[in-house]
Amino acid sequence: MAITLSPLPLRWDGERLHVLDQTRLPTEEVVLVLEGAEDTARAIGRLSVRGAPLIGVAAAFGLAMEVARKPSLGALERGAERLATCRPTARNLAWAVERVRAAALRAGPVRMAGAAREAAEEIQRSDEAASAALAEHGAVLLDEALPRRPLTVLTHCNSGCLAASGRGTGLGVIAALADRRPVRVLACEARPLLQGARLTIWELGRLGIEHALVVDAAAPGLIRTGQVDAVVTGLDRVAANGDVANKVGTYGLALAAHAAGIPFVAAGPSSSLDAALSDGDAIEIEERGADEVRAALGTLLTVPGTPVRNPAFDVTPAGLVWALVTERGVARPVDAASVAAIA
Repeated sequence: MAITLSPLPLRWDGERLHVLDQTRLPTEEVVLVLEGAEDTARAIGRLSVRGAPLIGVAAAFGLAMEVARKPSLGALERGAERLATCRPTARNLAWAVERVRAAALRAGPVRMAGAAREAAEEIQRSDEAASAALAEHGAVLLDEALPRRPLTVLTHCNSGCLAASGRGTGLGVIAALADRRPVRVLACEARPLLQGARLTIWELGRLGIEHALVVDAAAPGLIRTGQVDAVVTGLDRVAANGDVANKVGTYGLALAAHAAGIPFVAAGPSSSLDAALSDGDAIEIEERGADEVRAALGTLLTVPGTPVRNPAFDVTPAGLVWALVTERGVARPVDAASVAAIA
């Protein structure tokens, strides 16, 4: 059962990019029309388009549109720099920008725009195929490992079709598992901008999967008391040794799952694997603005001017990851050799 959204989270019309503004969900479905590197970078930075794989796709089209407007080496390099640095943690962003940039450089000035567009379109097709494949790998793994009864699976942030092409990553695995047997999903609220509460719940309703919203701080306690069969999340970057960066709060869930002896699965495309980083300590963690914590939906939540720490991600050590899933297979146990095999 595949989710169908109207409008689509991201649509390329051959010249411009149409994205569903995720900051307006679930109350409004507003489509932004993007035309170049700058407006695409701004949309990514403010989380109008988000999710590690999907921001890679969006950035690829952003650079392709920039080169189509100004087919020159200067425009290519400026656009690539702006897009690749607008969010630092997810590897897919810089990876996709570099693929488009390299294709344009190889093509030369006359073919630059066409080559950039073709590279962006191929990135989108590959991301959709990766989502479908990794969803099946993860679902088969959990279906075989978990007891033969209805399941309760906990997820964090949003890793469905709003975060990647096709079914998504972590939530795609859960949806594919729900094709096989009854599944109830517990979705954490998740900072920044309550992406689980707003986006994952919105998607689960359209999927027709039974679900409930969980306060982030309550999730480890539910795991400890046996109310969760598995934790499944997406991922933003994976170091060579298998350390996983994902939405802030993931580390605590992995600790709780490990202590309870239940699977903790992180799922994402192989483009998120970064062999250049030896371990998770080398992953740059994005620190977002204080106002995302001081207020929510226009309501002040604390004393104005309060100093805030707002890291958007944390790192889960490989030893806490029961399985790592990409479109190329499953790493289990998670170590440098098994990660290299699915990269």
